[in-house]
Amino acid sequence: MSLPGSAVNSLDEAPEYERRVLDALRQPLESGELVIHRSAGTAAYPARFQLVLAANPCPCGKASEKGMDCTCTAMMRRRYFGRISGPLLDRVDIQLQVERVSLADFGHAGKEEDTRAVAARVLAARERQLERLLEMGLETNSQVPGRTLRGELRLAPGTTRILDTALERGTLTARGYDRVLRLAWTLADLGHRDTPDVDHIGQALGLRQAATAT
Repeated sequence: MSLPGSAVNSLDEAPEYERRVLDALRQPLESGELVIHRSAGTAAYPARFQLVLAANPCPCGKASEKGMDCTCTAMMRRRYFGRISGPLLDRVDIQLQVERVSLADFGHAGKEEDTRAVAARVLAARERQLERLLEMGLETNSQVPGRTLRGELRLAPGTTRILDTALERGTLTARGYDRVLRLAWTLADLGHRDTPDVDHIGQALGLRQAATAT
């Protein structure tokens, strides 16, 4: 089953790319356009895409869990992850740390959810978004501007308290605030709910901060 939407681009071993190359992705991720400036003029090209960044826990790749076999120094790890700038990470909606596959994991083979079932659920969520946003000239939650999230689609008082607190404490940027809201709306759509509740907000915030909290 094919799903409508933007292209998916994956960068494996993302910290191995030069920082300037990675930071060049910030503007098209934010605006959905690639703007090229030259002396003869400026050209803008559509560039809506989903970006997947993958990285090892450290340069040697052995720092997960207890990290007993890791040979990297603290400075090596800082330099490694320093190639992915904070402004770029601020544009990444979901940030997860994936643990090493264990022997016990192999005993659960065959119990994964069927891909077609997942695709059908995603397609149903996309249809809910389209029905809600069509009058605004939009198709997906990712396209909803922040002023609409905090205006016409503003959630009930108290629902976003955890986000408000994170913003006040400086652990969440204004851009991150809006991105958590978009993700919460998507979680609600996947759960066949009309609007996000406190649990959706908390889950969306957790998905954004999971990689940095461990």
